[in-house]
Amino acid sequence: MILALAGGVGGARLANGLARLCPPDDLVVAVNTGDDFRHLGLRISPDLDTVMYTLAGRGNTRTGWGLEGETWRFMDALARIGGEIWFRLGDQDLATHIERTRRLKEGQTLSTVTAALCRAFGVAHQIVPMSDAPVQTIVHTDAGRLAFQDYFVRRRCEPAVRALEYAGAESAAPSPGLRAAMSDPRLRAILICPSNPYLSIDPILALPGVRAMIAARKVPVVAVSPIIGDAAVKGPAAKIMRELGHAPSAATIARLYSGLADGLVIDERDRHLRGEIKAAGLRVCIADALMRSPRDQARLARTTLEFASKLEPARHQRVTA
Repeated sequence: MILALAGGVGGARLANGLARLCPPDDLVVAVNTGDDFRHLGLRISPDLDTVMYTLAGRGNTRTGWGLEGETWRFMDALARIGGEIWFRLGDQDLATHIERTRRLKEGQTLSTVTAALCRAFGVAHQIVPMSDAPVQTIVHTDAGRLAFQDYFVRRRCEPAVRALEYAGAESAAPSPGLRAAMSDPRLRAILICPSNPYLSIDPILALPGVRAMIAARKVPVVAVSPIIGDAAVKGPAAKIMRELGHAPSAATIARLYSGLADGLVIDERDRHLRGEIKAAGLRVCIADALMRSPRDQARLARTTLEFASKLEPARHQRVTA
C-alpha cells in the first residue's frame, strides 16, 4: 500500500499517475486542506477538489483547476449585481461546494463528505483530507498578514513572502484516513508529491504526530521535486523560495526534506545537483519529471515507485519535531 501526500496541480498529476498503476485498495492520497476557506457562504476545498477532479478524469487540464467544459453563467450574473467575483466558481464546480457545505452543516466530517463526493464522481481510490479540523495557511508578506486565497488568488502571489503560518495545525488531529494509512501494516512507501513544499506539504507535516508517525513506520519516504531547473512547473514555489532566502532548485527541496525523506526524484536537467542532494542525506533518482499528459503521469509514478522499492529507510534518526 502506498501513501501519497499531495496538494495542488503537481500533486494531483502524480496522484493520477499512481492511480493508473495501483489498485484502489493499495493507494491513499492525503491532501492538504490548509488552503480551504469560506467564500460566498460556501466551504471551498481547492486541493481536495483538484485531486478528485483529476482522478475522475474531469479536471480542466488547461487551467489546472476546476472542471472541464465549465460554464460561468453564475459568475456573470453575480458580477452584474456587484458580487465578489475575484475567486471564480464555475457552474458545475459550484454544485460540489454547495453539497459539501450542506453535508458539513448536517454535522458530517470533511472525511465523510470527501468520500461521498469521490463516490459520486466515480473515483475508486481513497482521497482523504489531511485533517477534519480547520487549518488555515497564513502568508506573512510585505503587504501584511494574508489568508492564503487572498495572497494566491486575489493578489496573484504578488506580495513578497516573509514567513508562513499554519493556524490551527497545533490542535488539528490527522484525519482518520491519514492515521489509518500510516498504521496500515501493508504500507510499503510514503511519497511526497511534486507539490509546493510550503503551501501544500508543510501544512500536512505541521499536524501533531505526523512526522513522528512517518519516522516510526520505517518505510522508504520518497519526494518528487516540484522544481525543474530554477523554476516551478506551476505555482509560486520558486518565487517563495527566493523571498525566503533560498535558491530555487532541487537541491533546496532536498534540504527542506532532509531528515524526513530517504530519496528525491529530480529532472534530468538537474543532474548536476546530484552531489548537493546526496550531501543533504538523500538518494537521487534522475528522470523526465515533467508531466505533460496522463501517460507522463503514469511514467513518473512508475519511476518513483520503482525507486522507492529499492530504498532502505534512512538509518539516521528522522526529524520528528
